[in-house]
This record gives sequence, C-alpha cells and structure tokens, in this order.
Amino acid sequence: MNQLRVGYLYGVSAYLLWGFFPFYIKLLRPSGPVEILAHRVIWSVVFVALLLAVTRHWAFLRSLVRRPRLLAGIAVAAVLIAVNWGTYIYGVNADRVVETALGYFINPLVVVLLGVTVLGERLRPAQWSALGVGGLAVVVLAVDYGQPPYIALTLALSFGGYSLLKKRLGLPAAEGLFVESSLLAVPALAYLGWLTWRSESSFGTGSAGHTVLLVLAGAATAIPLLLFAGAANRLPLSSLGVLQYMTPSLQLVLGVLVWHEPMPPARLAGFALVWVALIVFTVDAIRHARRPARTAVAVTPATEPV
Repeated sequence: MNQLRVGYLYGVSAYLLWGFFPFYIKLLRPSGPVEILAHRVIWSVVFVALLLAVTRHWAFLRSLVRRPRLLAGIAVAAVLIAVNWGTYIYGVNADRVVETALGYFINPLVVVLLGVTVLGERLRPAQWSALGVGGLAVVVLAVDYGQPPYIALTLALSFGGYSLLKKRLGLPAAEGLFVESSLLAVPALAYLGWLTWRSESSFGTGSAGHTVLLVLAGAATAIPLLLFAGAANRLPLSSLGVLQYMTPSLQLVLGVLVWHEPMPPARLAGFALVWVALIVFTVDAIRHARRPARTAVAVTPATEPV
C-alpha cells in the first residue's frame, strides 16, 4: 500500500472516530461534564506517557525546562483545549449535538478570521465572501435559537485559537498532548479529589463498565489524534481540508436522526448558509493549494476536533 493510501486510511479513521465520539460521551452518564473532562485529562496523561515510554520520545520534553516561553505558550494552549473539551462534553450531554456540529463547521472560517485579526494576513476575494456568508449564517441561527449559538461559537473560537497557537508552537502531536494534559492534571486531580471527599464521584462507585469507560477516555482522546498526525504527514493540505468536514457532518446526522434534535426550517437555512460558505472556502483553497500564497491566509485543518 502506497503512502497516499495509508494517509487516507489514517485520515478517514481519525475523522470517523471523532464523528462518532458523541456516542462515547453519552455512555459516560451519569458523570457530569467537568468530571468527564477531568478524567479525560488524567487518563490522557497516563496513555500518552506509556506511548512515549515505548517509543522513547522524551528528548523534546527535557528541552522544555530550558524554554520557559514555549512552556507558557503550551499552558495557554492547554487552557483553550480544556475550554473546548469541556464545552463539547456539556453540549453533547445537554442534547445539543447539532450545535456542537455547527461549531466545527464554522471553525475553518474562524481560523481565517483569526489569521486576519491576529496575524494581519490578507484574504482573497473568495475568502472574504465565505466569511460574509458565514457571518450571515450565525445571525440567522441566532434568530432561530433566540440567542447567539454560544456552544457553537465557544467551540469554534476556542479551537480556532488553539489551532493557531499550535501552528505557531510547532509541537509534535503526542508530546504536545502529553505536556498540555500534564499541565491540566493538577486542577483535574484536585477536582476529582473534591468530588470524592463529597461522595459525589462516579468513578468506582457505579458499574465496573462505567469505570472502565472513564479510564479509556485517555485512549479515546489520543488515538484519533495520532491517526490524524499520520495522515497529515502523508496527505496534501487540500485533502485534509476536505476530510475534516466528515466529523461535523456525522455529528449533525447523529443529532437529527439518532437523538431526534429539532431542525426547524430557519435552523436548516442557517446550516445551508454555513455549507455555502464552506463550499466557497474549500473550492478556493483547492484552487490555490499548489500556488504561491504570500498574501492569503493559509489555514491548516483542525488537528483535534473533540
């Protein structure tokens, strides 16, 4: 099997796992969102530490001691991904999977906007059009919901900021996840200790299956990320950009068809505008993928949607 096919296999596998992730989150009830987040952080540290021990990739971690500015950047990235994970878990368990899907649909547009506002980059006309249509979609959805779609916007903004920061830091996938999770592990352990002290922890007090599922949260977090890293090393950026829409598409289908979340006409119209924006954005990205692009924003696909 050639490397291109291997790359597609890794990429499709990663996005399929992320697409079906709401099933896993819902299985973790009755644990609350913050408890699930804390276990996801802690068991990610354990899983990735074992992986790094097997592969002996510790050199990068030792160098962090001499790079305090890089460590500070990783700390900011850790906060952003914690907000993203926590919001996603809350959205799924609040039966708002459709809105979480919206967040990852508009994420590429948010990354483009951050490139303009934070990095001072210039857009091509098609990219401006996509942003305008995306903004109109948010207005339509805000009218439909009766308020701005806060879950979707929080997911898109937190992960957009995380993606931008990760791009600038240039961290390896496994090592980056290990450091981020390690920085979050102290408050996560403190929170779980507080729950245990109050006799409100679900870990070890419910069924054995529930406890095992909480432990497996680390593997469920790391495996799709590592599959994506394998795809990113083998596929063109334009191919990854198209594949990334698999995840929110699957989640949207699950939300509507499996969990019967409402999709009134106005909400459908809002999603249709988002899809129009993404089509314009994707076609433009593919057309310019092999051209020099010194003035346009080069947006990398999301590396860890959920």
